[in-house]
Amino acid sequence: VIQATGIFVAGLFVTACAKLIEYTEITYVGERFPWLCAAAFLLFFSLFNSVSSLNVKDLNQYWTKSMIAFVALAVCSGFAAYLISSIPISEAGSYRWIFIVLTFGYLVFLSMSGFIKRIVEFAEREDWQSPKKRK
Repeated sequence: VIQATGIFVAGLFVTACAKLIEYTEITYVGERFPWLCAAAFLLFFSLFNSVSSLNVKDLNQYWTKSMIAFVALAVCSGFAAYLISSIPISEAGSYRWIFIVLTFGYLVFLSMSGFIKRIVEFAEREDWQSPKKRK
């Protein structure tokens, strides 16, 4: 939850900075930039959260909280992007599909990190001087 909140605030900050740059007429920022920023920070959360799961004792509890935080971040980021850009996700081009791909990618990242963690735990339990004989 703390990761999701921090990433949401960082995404809002980057979007606000981009709007400020656009208002000062330094450069043009596209009207769909808030959707781009929301998707980019959702990907950042996916990667950071998956790597963080390697250092957790109770993986099932972490996954539950993590998935709830991901859904909340996706909904809040999407709502903020809609409020800032006044463009619904259905009219934002391919961002609907990007959000779907990011969701499946997040599940893949979590599954891979869980699989890696279980392999490492198994390797740590195994006595490598005299491995168990398997039939």
